[in-house]
Amino acid sequence: MLKLKKTIAISAIALLGATSLTSTAVHAEVTANAAATSNYLWRGQEQTGGDAAISGGIDYANESGFYAGTWVSNASWADEMTYELDLYAGFGGDINETVSYDVGYIYYAYPDAASEADADFSEIYGSISVEGFTFGAAVLATSAADGDGTDFGDSLYLNADYSFAVGSNGTEVALHLGHYSGDFIGDDNIIDYGISVSKDGFTFGVSDTDMDESDVKVYVGYAVDFTL
Repeated sequence: MLKLKKTIAISAIALLGATSLTSTAVHAEVTANAAATSNYLWRGQEQTGGDAAISGGIDYANESGFYAGTWVSNASWADEMTYELDLYAGFGGDINETVSYDVGYIYYAYPDAASEADADFSEIYGSISVEGFTFGAAVLATSAADGDGTDFGDSLYLNADYSFAVGSNGTEVALHLGHYSGDFIGDDNIIDYGISVSKDGFTFGVSDTDMDESDVKVYVGYAVDFTL
């Protein structure tokens, strides 16, 4: 998904050690986010039929590395539902000055989906970041769908991303390559790739997949985060 708030899915969440919620030594922070995009993409595939999407979420993180949050967006696959609600939790931190990690669990829910759709599913994910590079993996954990592809491990998504600053004005370029495999997705193998440019909360990007009849998708979005 292009989830402007999550650069997937959650791996962009950093350790937050600022505001003390209690008088103990545990420091934590609660933040919120809101975003709009001209086309909601997930791993190169449209989640709103090419229409715009509005999203938002709330995150909690403490200095131990633990985080949890929720995120919601309008979503529609062939008019089977109107919105998506994600719940996630994980643990991340720095290994040294240049290497960091993130592991967690995410549940993708579609509460108003038609009963025959049974679209809910969840994944276990992990990533390692080395300077501008991030290498991640997400494996299917559970699925509400009937038939093949409902068992643990029936799909696997691997991604490699690289981001770098351009100049000194806050502009960032991000390159993405992903590979989705398994029975759960209805296609044994899907490759997605894209490039985006971001500055001051605005993002302009181009994304595509190697699926038959797949068109290049261009999107523009804006995201903002704030502390509660």
